[in-house]
Amino acid sequence: MRFVSFIIIFFLSFNSFSEVIKTIKVEGNSIVSRGTILNYTPYEVGDEFDIKDSNKIINELFKTGYFRDIQVIFDKDQLVIKLQENPVIKFVDFKNYEDDKVLSEDVINKIKANFTLDVGKIYNEKNLKSLLNQLKSLYVSKGYFNAIISSAIEVDSLNRIGIEINFKENKPALIDVFDISGNKFFSSEELLEQFDIGEPDFFIINYFTERDKFDEDILKAGIEKIKNQYLENGYLDFRIIDISTSLSQNKEKISIKILLEEGNQFKIGKITFDNDFSEFKHSVLQNLLGVSEGEIFNRKKILKGIKKIQNLFSNKGYANSQVESPLTLQPNSSTLDLSVKITKGQLVYINRIEISGNTRTQDDVIRRELKIIEGQIYSKKDIDKSLNRIKRLGFFDDVKMTIEPVANNSDKVNLKYSVSETKTGEFTIGLSHSNSSGAAVNAGIKQNNILGTGNVFNGQFTNSSAVEEVRFYFSDPHFNKDGHTINYGAFTKTTDASNLDVSNYVIDETGLNFGYGIPIDSNSKILAETRISNVDVVCGSTFASSGYEPVQCSSNDSFDHNLGVRYLHNSLNDSFAPTKGKKTTLELAFGTPLGDFNYSTLKSVSTIYTPILEDSTLKFKSNLLLGKGYAGDELPFFKRYYGGGSSSVRGFDFNSLGAKYPDGKAKGGESSILLSMAAIAPAKSIGLDNENIRVSLFTDAGTIDEKLSDFDLTNIRASTGVAGSWLTPIGPIGIYFAKPLVKKTGDSTQTFSFELGSTF
Repeated sequence: MRFVSFIIIFFLSFNSFSEVIKTIKVEGNSIVSRGTILNYTPYEVGDEFDIKDSNKIINELFKTGYFRDIQVIFDKDQLVIKLQENPVIKFVDFKNYEDDKVLSEDVINKIKANFTLDVGKIYNEKNLKSLLNQLKSLYVSKGYFNAIISSAIEVDSLNRIGIEINFKENKPALIDVFDISGNKFFSSEELLEQFDIGEPDFFIINYFTERDKFDEDILKAGIEKIKNQYLENGYLDFRIIDISTSLSQNKEKISIKILLEEGNQFKIGKITFDNDFSEFKHSVLQNLLGVSEGEIFNRKKILKGIKKIQNLFSNKGYANSQVESPLTLQPNSSTLDLSVKITKGQLVYINRIEISGNTRTQDDVIRRELKIIEGQIYSKKDIDKSLNRIKRLGFFDDVKMTIEPVANNSDKVNLKYSVSETKTGEFTIGLSHSNSSGAAVNAGIKQNNILGTGNVFNGQFTNSSAVEEVRFYFSDPHFNKDGHTINYGAFTKTTDASNLDVSNYVIDETGLNFGYGIPIDSNSKILAETRISNVDVVCGSTFASSGYEPVQCSSNDSFDHNLGVRYLHNSLNDSFAPTKGKKTTLELAFGTPLGDFNYSTLKSVSTIYTPILEDSTLKFKSNLLLGKGYAGDELPFFKRYYGGGSSSVRGFDFNSLGAKYPDGKAKGGESSILLSMAAIAPAKSIGLDNENIRVSLFTDAGTIDEKLSDFDLTNIRASTGVAGSWLTPIGPIGIYFAKPLVKKTGDSTQTFSFELGSTF
């Protein structure tokens, strides 16, 4: 009987606590949809349910963070889920923070997104607590050990919550002591220079550098620099034993002490190449490796050499080549034998080249810049060169290239170029000022990519007290399948020199020009150009007198026929913001005997960009202009060179350098020598988050000499300053502040300039 009773009780218990769900009812939700709730509920209609399983539903729904209270009721085959939702975020305000190097709008927005505390999101108390903890950690890492961060919340009648986060930063901790010990090879001073923080500079300098302001991230970066410094000098066993920081009682002073252990200095022993390739002699590989036996071990130098060797094989079609460099320690010594192991793999071919993102530029305009074609053997050098050539077009603000293997074809890859079109048309306005001419406005229309063909059209319209000009120019950089260039144009120009800081004469010139270019290699071309014009010179009475230009003013010469040959080279890696490469123009031209003016000119302009530091670039520009008359004639005075202003020696007024006429106006000269050096960095170096803005520190120097034989170092003027360049939708904007370093009494200076259509 007992057994039968147990069976009956068990059967009744099973039917009492395990029933089939026939309906599910959700109550109390107004924000979260029923579907979302059921999606997180681990039961559905038709499942067996035990009231003890209610906790499973409650736990799963609480994990979402959407609810503050959850009840589960099972009654008469119906599962009822009763909910109280968390409020919706109405606003999250950050109040009273002051140091924008710790918190900025951009940082705040990223923090809100990371913790799903944006407006319209459902409030989660756990997320708010996590946010407060991260903010406290952030402030501590920046030296604000006394910072107080608190929150206040308010829920309205519509179940919306407002969150206010208040900051009381208090004073940050300043570095009182920064010490390094355990070092022998490098002095403490050399090592401390690797840190951008440390003991305070001289108090006036420290006011600007804030060197003594503690920052944990900068401290870690300095530690990494020290490690690399030792590794690059053979100390492979180098290690940091301890980094100790101690705060003063009021947490406003911090002492940093670093204890290190240098270990032994290692040298390179025997170097072997364990593969024998007929394509390359070991001596070639050795030269590429760049290290030799007996040298101090330099990890960075070896890795650079290994990369060169790998590129050598990649350029020969071995895209998947691998180069390893295991080290073996010689017994009882500090000498490491280096074995270079090369696995070249199989030859790889280009399968397809795909181009995307070009909504305006035609495909063939991009493809003609490629130095690699479909079916060709893989070449990293040609692929990289192709990428740079596309960037140099100036048609795109972003160009990316990816290499994708072809499925089931290990010896083939696809190249995919993705471009983002930029505005290739410009409406430019230039604003300038000089002491004698006042303000001038120049306007122009330029289209570097007509209808996506890559052709150039330039129309310039100038109307000022000094110059009235209309000029049209057209260029087809790929006139035929061989990449020849053709250009032609027409112009008319009236120049009133009295308004150009020059002197009292007026020139009316109307003419035509035609040019034809032939490529030499992928980066260079030769261009021959002829220019014919009618020149009408009208001299003022004073200008035509003695001491000015009486001979040329009395001449009836009017027809100018100019013939020139120009060499152009461009290996820059970008059009607007290059960081590497060279751009050179070398031109020889002369007025032919077919015209009335006998003269010759030489122009040499070279700009070199070299990467420095992590994201900065050093730019060096040289500009040499020479002119001379022949057959007994002088160089026409309106062909002379002038200097000073935004495109010359900044800090000096427009056309103000060189010899002067008796009235103090610039006379110009037969030679112009201009040099400029600038350190260029992206805008983020000054706290601006805009990839199209760059800033620079520059130094300019130059001289204008009346005669080629007059060159004298004492005539050189020099200046220094800061400049900014911004690529906007309407064209580039340039601005600079300059201060003369070398000037003479009577020089006219200009400390500020702003121009549309100008970059540095």
